[in-house]
Amino acid sequence: MMTEPRVASLTVLRVLALFSAAALMAATGTSGHAQSLLQPGTGVSANIVPMGSAISADDQPLPVFRSRTDEVNVIFTVTDKHNRFVKDLKQAQFTILDNNMPPRQVTNFESETDLPLRVGLLIDASNSIKDRFKFEQQASIEFLRQIIRPRTDKAFILAFDEVTDLTQDFTSDLGQLTQGINVIRPGGGTALWDAVFTSCRDKLMKERAEGTNGTVRKAIILVSDGDDNQSRMTRQEAYDMAQRSGVIIYAISTNLSNIYDNGDRNLKMLAEATGGRAFFPSKLHDLSAAFKSIQEELRSQYSVSYKPDQFDGNGKYRPIQILAENKKLHVRAKKGYFVPHQ
Repeated sequence: MMTEPRVASLTVLRVLALFSAAALMAATGTSGHAQSLLQPGTGVSANIVPMGSAISADDQPLPVFRSRTDEVNVIFTVTDKHNRFVKDLKQAQFTILDNNMPPRQVTNFESETDLPLRVGLLIDASNSIKDRFKFEQQASIEFLRQIIRPRTDKAFILAFDEVTDLTQDFTSDLGQLTQGINVIRPGGGTALWDAVFTSCRDKLMKERAEGTNGTVRKAIILVSDGDDNQSRMTRQEAYDMAQRSGVIIYAISTNLSNIYDNGDRNLKMLAEATGGRAFFPSKLHDLSAAFKSIQEELRSQYSVSYKPDQFDGNGKYRPIQILAENKKLHVRAKKGYFVPHQ
């Protein structure tokens, strides 16, 4: 039988051992956590973080927004009956309706032709586009050479199949952007909605311009057939994140079958909901024309900021209409927005 002093000593040793184990677990507990969703050149490590997974301390935290919830900003484009851009209109030549009511106050109205650009080029690298991939690479490179202005604009390259792969982070260096496109190799399934969601959340949402008031134009150029068979995120979640981050999406379909299918419908919905456009080339060489149209549009838009009337932080959807005084002109903007809960 153990004496009481010996029992007490063993008890103290057990308690000390438990405290040591707990301290060791606290010191090493984050080592197995998921890494950032978008890491240049990593491929597999670019998988979407599973729901409920923790983010390691090495990852940059998601941005915290301090913007006023009672002020709305809308980017829009105006074209004439020949689809030519109209860039010299004044605020008085438009009617703005938010939830079918004129705004209480318009706080800013301007043309955005010279604002810095932040562009995400998302390239579908799944097996479904393998036979036409080389031409898509060449058209993408030429687009970036035409649109990116040194020291002013920046772009990143994201390839996606069943995972997302950031092959080139934000830069204005055309050599690096070209390399980021050329290293992409097609193969695997398609996680389209994951690619849009993570690009908006992890890249474009936090972008601001240095040396200015911080305002930038944010756009995604999505080159894909529009099919999705691998995403963990839904189409609605991808759209909501694009809206929250202020991104306009331009989609170029790689479906050359001349049959308007479900993938094309996906691209059209995503583009129009964010105030962008979807292009459906009938042959490969029409890709260049689509890129050129996007390039011109990004330099030909308007921005309006206003405070809506009868605004209530109830989480409901509010439709937006912007109408030109000249009925022969067509205005394209996002369809509406969800009010944040307050």
